[in-house]
Amino acid sequence: MNILFLAVISLSAICLATLNASPRQDQAPSLSQTEHVSPFACNAFALSPEVRKRHFEELGPALLKLKKSMRELPDGYELEFPADNKTYQLLTEWAFQERLCCPFFDIELRLERENGPLWLRLAGRPGIKEFIKMELGI
Repeated sequence: MNILFLAVISLSAICLATLNASPRQDQAPSLSQTEHVSPFACNAFALSPEVRKRHFEELGPALLKLKKSMRELPDGYELEFPADNKTYQLLTEWAFQERLCCPFFDIELRLERENGPLWLRLAGRPGIKEFIKMELGI
């Protein structure tokens, strides 16, 4: 009985020490704990040769042809597309690949209510708009 009591006390002490050593929930984690900051540079080699070819030679050009409008945001741009299934599938495929080669983007797809348009939002930290302008030739 004494051994069991000592084991429970020891385990409780270890748990308490672990809780005291870890950051409190009301403390903000440091930058190194929250995010890695990638440079504004496309790493095309993050994609396999086949996927890279499709991404840059097929999907990108096809989506630029489908783009209906573009609007500037404080932290990036939104591009409007037709709200059909084929365009949505192309955009989701492109977005999953884009996040691998350009991990610094915030990428969002949004379908507006009442059969409204489909929007692709590309945004991010300061400097992202200049990168987008350069990449899209704006």
